[in-house]
Amino acid sequence: MAITAAMVKELRDSTGAGMMDAKKALVENDGDMEAAVDWLRTKGLAKAAKKSGRTAAEGLVAVSVAGGKGVAVEVNSETDFVGKNADFQEMVGGIATVALGVDDIDALNAADMGGKSVAEVVTDKVAVIGENMSVRRMTVLKGDQVVSYVHNAVTDGMGKIGVLVALKGDNEAFGRQVAMHIAAVNPASLGEADLDASLVEREKAVLTEQARESGKPEQVIEKMIVGRMKKFLSEVTLLGQSFVVNPDLTVAAAATEAGVEITGFARLEVGEGIEKVEEDFAAEVAKMNS
Repeated sequence: MAITAAMVKELRDSTGAGMMDAKKALVENDGDMEAAVDWLRTKGLAKAAKKSGRTAAEGLVAVSVAGGKGVAVEVNSETDFVGKNADFQEMVGGIATVALGVDDIDALNAADMGGKSVAEVVTDKVAVIGENMSVRRMTVLKGDQVVSYVHNAVTDGMGKIGVLVALKGDNEAFGRQVAMHIAAVNPASLGEADLDASLVEREKAVLTEQARESGKPEQVIEKMIVGRMKKFLSEVTLLGQSFVVNPDLTVAAAATEAGVEITGFARLEVGEGIEKVEEDFAAEVAKMNS
């Protein structure tokens, strides 16, 4: 497979590896981006196995809580300007309120909102504002108490990142601290039990290859892997992470001190998982004037 400069740049951006190392990784793995990331990490040449943060979608995430139920809804637009539009914000807030009465995205789009379905309301707003929009996703969380937090809120209850935390027990102030922690650190799961098994196996495989490259005996390697996996799990699971508010405690230990149990969380970030096509503005201008 031909390795392009764009592929090399993408791999460099996502791993922090040098240009020649990134190119070699792609050549060695026949252009497979994910395998190239693992190859770089095995060789100790990648800073982290992270996904590109570039996104195409703009818009807002809105949160709404009533009793022991909370919802977070992402509504996308083409540009960030629309997210600052009062009409758009009013619509998104209304959709989040309607979302409290349903349990999934299909039901939300079909739900009544002032005599029209949510999908029809969005279509009407597209005609008014002149940009494509969509209700992309929603998440529902239930518990004894559900606490919400919006990072960089543009108005009440909506912004670029929305977080919900479900607690067994009652401690809203602590729940908000945990929600702020989640917004900042973005854990992969609540605990080890609900962590994606494929993610665990992939990490273990990379750590095993790294340990074997040390040339140490197999029994030493096994102990190295156990220790490194323990560290990995503490870094990616919410309950195992050091609490941002008090790094001397894990989040689980902090919850015990606060007299509650964290039973679940949800975090939505605008445009998450949608890759943005980067445009060369200077080249675009030159093309327009040629």
